[in-house]
Amino acid sequence: MARAATIHVCSDCGHTEPRWHGQCAGCGAWNTLVEEAAPPKATAGGGRGAGRARGSTNAALARTPTALRDVHAEQTKRLHTSIGELDRVLGGGLVPGSLVLLGGSPGIGKSTLTNMALGHLAQAGHKTLYVTGEESAAQVRLRAERLGPGALDVPIVAETDLDAVIATLDAERPAACVIDSVQTLHAPDLTGAPGSVGQVREVASRIMGVAKANGTAVILVGHVTKEGALAGPRVLEHLVDCVLQFEGERERTYRTLRALKNRFGSTNEAGVFEMRSGGLVEVLDASARFVGEATGKPGSVVLAAMEGSRPLLVEVQALVSPSELVPPRRVVTGIDRNRLALVLAVLGRHGGIGTGTADVFVNVVGGVRVDEPGADLAVALAIASAQKGVALGTPERPLAAFGEVGLTGELRSVGHPDRRQEEAAKFGLADVVAPPRVTSLRAALRAAFATAREEGPVRAA
Repeated sequence: MARAATIHVCSDCGHTEPRWHGQCAGCGAWNTLVEEAAPPKATAGGGRGAGRARGSTNAALARTPTALRDVHAEQTKRLHTSIGELDRVLGGGLVPGSLVLLGGSPGIGKSTLTNMALGHLAQAGHKTLYVTGEESAAQVRLRAERLGPGALDVPIVAETDLDAVIATLDAERPAACVIDSVQTLHAPDLTGAPGSVGQVREVASRIMGVAKANGTAVILVGHVTKEGALAGPRVLEHLVDCVLQFEGERERTYRTLRALKNRFGSTNEAGVFEMRSGGLVEVLDASARFVGEATGKPGSVVLAAMEGSRPLLVEVQALVSPSELVPPRRVVTGIDRNRLALVLAVLGRHGGIGTGTADVFVNVVGGVRVDEPGADLAVALAIASAQKGVALGTPERPLAAFGEVGLTGELRSVGHPDRRQEEAAKFGLADVVAPPRVTSLRAALRAAFATAREEGPVRAA
């Protein structure tokens, strides 16, 4: 069998070369040339009649546009995985023929989640398939034994050859398939190593074609970089229909599933899971657990956040201590470090609480990550409480807050304030410090410390 022709394309500028070079001749970037299958050569046309022939061909290929109101949209029946949090993030379940990319750190629970989903689908009578390239079938069985009897009914294939995987998909035609992981498959036509840019692009493209043709819902498990972003070419995220990010810390029990892209649903949804010995368990009322564990001591404030379309109460803790380093340390977990720098600057300029010579540590308890600006006020109040050594609540009734802090010291409203207030009131936290009740950071500090109780030595602001 003749070897398919390949070219090397620069991932930055698109310049092509017949052979690999360390530096791109088009843009000068280093190590950006990746191997791809060469496109088929177009048949060259010539002569005086070539122009007329092309014109007649274009006229024959022209299509009549249709108004969107006249387009018939069929309602596709989704595959329900019986995992409520996963189905909600997907928009109601897996869509037949869709391609879903699931990314997350090693050990976070990606394989456990996909094993459970296929097990539930197999119990419901759907045909499933699990393709593993990282583990042997025996290793996958050991994990499936603790996930319930349904997980052991899932057929498995241990294979890394792309041609063999596609042939298996064509022969079996499952309703749902998991490929763990996309970086382990390799196309024999390309010489690049498995996981390289060219290989991942080719693997995803060919699997997408098979999934659309057979109506198979395929979940591609993907690796992440050390920064937490999905590994591989950016085109991989454009090819798939849905991109899910599984977040959390392996040392913590809570996991968060977010939709970064979803062609069949909302990207504002998030699911919360807890890792237990029997697998992942849905956390339907995470607020109750986080509020129940709130300490109510200096540096502790409850944040009324939004995880997708539902409110979530989480505890934000801060610690301020004198520093012997120049500059002092700023350590954060669960929020953006740049947002902390902004809050500290506004807190010192407009709140009268400076931390320029102190180490500041901020942590969102439970391994939850909050990316919305509505966390600014809770972080500011927690830091102020830690700096003064004054508790802003009690273990039975901690202080709750939310709101965005502006650079001029004003507080700005955030989305869904009513739902945040209702969630806090459900746990007895009706007195929430948030706009429009308070309009500035200084007013929020006065309201928070009005009924505060002192613990230990009080530091001057």
